[in-house]
Amino acid sequence: MSATAIFISSPNNCSDYHLGRRNRRNHHRRVLFSDHSLILNSKSSSSSPLVQIFVRYPFGRTQKRTSSISTPPFKPFVPVMEWQESTVKMDINVPISVAYDCYSDREAIPRWMPFISSVKILEDKPDLSQWSLKYEAFGRDIEFSWLARNMQPIPNQKIHWRSLDGLPNRGAVRFFPRGPSSCAVELTVAYEVPQLLAPVASALKPFLENLLLRGLERFANFAKTYSSDSTK
Repeated sequence: MSATAIFISSPNNCSDYHLGRRNRRNHHRRVLFSDHSLILNSKSSSSSPLVQIFVRYPFGRTQKRTSSISTPPFKPFVPVMEWQESTVKMDINVPISVAYDCYSDREAIPRWMPFISSVKILEDKPDLSQWSLKYEAFGRDIEFSWLARNMQPIPNQKIHWRSLDGLPNRGAVRFFPRGPSSCAVELTVAYEVPQLLAPVASALKPFLENLLLRGLERFANFAKTYSSDSTK
């Protein structure tokens, strides 16, 4: 059995450091086990001092030291994301206050936005709403959902939101006065896509802007009805 000295104490010379193989034929040694430590007391034939060598072996067994190779933890692939933004604008023949109030009615948005199937405001948190998108395009049914938070609005000027989970998106509706009975409505919608799919999203941008423009056209008719109903 081989032993390696990890600590040496000597009454006369603290620099004595011995490494080597135990040789029972040349030395008389007394082996003591205490707390899983091997204590070797060695006396030479001359008047050299007593040297105590402490060698640690768990349970008295030799353990081969091996170099530990640490492997880096597994890191999942996280794609680089990029925002794609589309903006459309249209003049509407209703007062700016009517257009603002009409667009603020979030649960009525599916009545005029072609690809929004439902909007449900949370009862305990009215600034949050659950949205569902459902639309058939390119021979496929496209469905998404997300939870959105309405940010602090600017009355008769701006409504904006951002998603909290689900489909990552954000947007804003801005209102510009054109006269006492007309205004301009500008709708901006942005959504997040992997950077690798950015060219595809850019190619689909005209298609999305056409959908948004159709939504504003329907909103113009809806706002006129909304205005006439509110004056009754």
